[in-house]
Amino acid sequence: MSKKMPETPLLDQLESGPWPSFVTGLKRLATDEGKPYADYMKSLLGQLEKSYVTRKGYWKGGTVGVFGYGAGVIPRFSEVADQFPESSEFHTLRIMPAPGFFYDTKTLRQMCDIWAEHGSGLIALHGQSGDIMLQGARTDQVQPAWDKINEMGFDMGGAGAGVRTAASCIGPARCEQACYDTLKAHRVIINDFTDDIHRPSLPYKMKFKFSGCANDCANATQRADVAILGTWRDDMVVNQEEVKAKVKHLGRKEFINQVIRMCPTQALALNDDDTLDVDNKSCVRCMHCINVCTKALKPGKDRGICILVGGKRTLKIGDLFGSVVIPFMKLENDEDYEKLVELAHNILDFFAENALEHERTGEMIERIGLVNFLEGLGLDLDVNMIAQPRTNSYIRTDGWDDEVRKWNDRKTAAAE
Repeated sequence: MSKKMPETPLLDQLESGPWPSFVTGLKRLATDEGKPYADYMKSLLGQLEKSYVTRKGYWKGGTVGVFGYGAGVIPRFSEVADQFPESSEFHTLRIMPAPGFFYDTKTLRQMCDIWAEHGSGLIALHGQSGDIMLQGARTDQVQPAWDKINEMGFDMGGAGAGVRTAASCIGPARCEQACYDTLKAHRVIINDFTDDIHRPSLPYKMKFKFSGCANDCANATQRADVAILGTWRDDMVVNQEEVKAKVKHLGRKEFINQVIRMCPTQALALNDDDTLDVDNKSCVRCMHCINVCTKALKPGKDRGICILVGGKRTLKIGDLFGSVVIPFMKLENDEDYEKLVELAHNILDFFAENALEHERTGEMIERIGLVNFLEGLGLDLDVNMIAQPRTNSYIRTDGWDDEVRKWNDRKTAAAE
C-alpha cells in the first residue's frame, strides 16, 4: 500500500513565490505512483517539513563508499529514522561531468533511468564543485547504482580533503571569446590528478576551474583554489565598420553610456567619426566592451592564460578572490600543457606540506604571505600581483624584509 502524502504547509510556502521551487520537484517525484522512489520522497518531504518546524537539521554523516574509491559518496543518515523510516538513509553520489558539461540526450536518459531504479530519482546538474549529484540512495543501492554509472564511462567525483572535481566553461567548442582550450586543459589536469581525487590525502580540499576568458563562466576566480582564465597580451582586435554599425544601432549617447563610460580604466574613446580608440596599455581585459560589441571587438591574437590561486568561499576567514601568480602563459602545445601540469603539482605539494588542517589554499597564503608562497614555487614577483598599492611615495623600503619576517612570526604564533 502506498504511503500517504504528508502535510507540508511550510514547504508549500516555498512554491508561492515567482521562482521555481525545489519543493515542486520533490512533490512530483513523491506523487509518481508505482515508482520505487515515490514513498522514499514522501518520507523525505515529511522529514524536511519537520526541520522547518523545529529549525533543526536531522542528517548526520557516517561511512559509505564503493569498491576501489576513498571518496565520492556523501553519506547521510537520519536522526529521526523512527518517524520517517523510508528516508532513513539518503546518500549522494558525486559523478564527474564531461569538460564543458557536454551530454547527449541518450546519456541523460540512461542516467535518469539508473537513478530511478536505484535511488530517489533526484538529480542536481550540477553541484557547487561541478559534479553530477545523484541525490538520495539507500546503502544497499549505492554500489549497484555506481556499477551501472561506471559502465557508462563516468568516474566518481571528489569529496573530502583531496582534489575535488574540476569544472570548465564551454570554451572554444561554442564560444568565440575563449582564449585557450578549456576542455583540453580540464581533461589534462584531472587525468593527472585522478588518484588525488579518489583518495583524499590533503589538509583540506583543492579545486581547479577553467574559464576561457575574464567573463569567468566557471566562477573560477571566486570558487577555485587554482583558477585558469583565458586572456591576451597584444592589442584588442577592432573592426571599425562594425563599431560604426553598433554606434548607429544604439545611438551615440547610448554607446558612450554602455561602452565608453563602463570601461573600468577609461581605456576607450569614441572619435567624432564614430571610430573607436583603444588604449591597450590601460586595458585590463575585463571583457565588458567585447560583450556589448561582439562583432566589433574581439580578444587579441596573442592568447594564453592567467593563473590565479586562492579563491574560496567563507571558511576560517572571509571570501577570497584568487591572487595572480602568473599574469600570462601560453597554452598551445604539449610542452605548454606539461608546464601547466608541473605547476599544478608544485602548488598541490606546497599546499600539502604547509597548510594547516581544514585550511584552504587562500587561507594558507594569507597566513604565510604571498611572497613566501611564490618563493616556495620558484615563481617571480610581478607588479600585477600587488593587492593594495602604497599611497605615500616617500616610504623607505630598506629593512622591509625584517619587518615581513616579524609579521609572519606574529601570525604564525597567533595561529598556533
